[in-house]
Amino acid sequence: MKVEKGKVVTFHYVLKDKETGEVIQSSKEHGEPLTILVGGQQIIPALEERMMGMEVGESKDIDLKAEEAYGLRNDDLVQVLPRHLFGDIELRRGMVLEADTPEGPINMVVLHAGDDEVIVDMNHPLAGRDLTFEIEILNIRDATPEELEHGHAHGEGGHHH
Repeated sequence: MKVEKGKVVTFHYVLKDKETGEVIQSSKEHGEPLTILVGGQQIIPALEERMMGMEVGESKDIDLKAEEAYGLRNDDLVQVLPRHLFGDIELRRGMVLEADTPEGPINMVVLHAGDDEVIVDMNHPLAGRDLTFEIEILNIRDATPEELEHGHAHGEGGHHH
């Protein structure tokens, strides 16, 4: 069986910064591989595309350019906001805050916190970075009709993330 649309695929991944080789995320550290329904929009489309045709036991390094992954950095997303919007939170440089927007929750990183104004960066933390995903396919199975209907894998043993 191969990775293709309508299959449920379980895989380990190690996400690295292509330039520095720094490990950003690793499913092995959490001890839990990722299970996705192929075609369910659960992972970066370009990553899923390059996983097509892989088989169980196969490993592959997939390089993604920033624009294929989390996009390029957008300077318009660095904004100066009045301090009072943040209420009583003690703000520190490098803190990540979640803000609700019409498009859903986004994370902002505090670049500077002054008495009157706060500078935040709303770019995705990985924006502008070329990434390497080391993928190892552990399992492939056909999706159940229910999974296809819901558009995501229901996981082994019924636990939800």
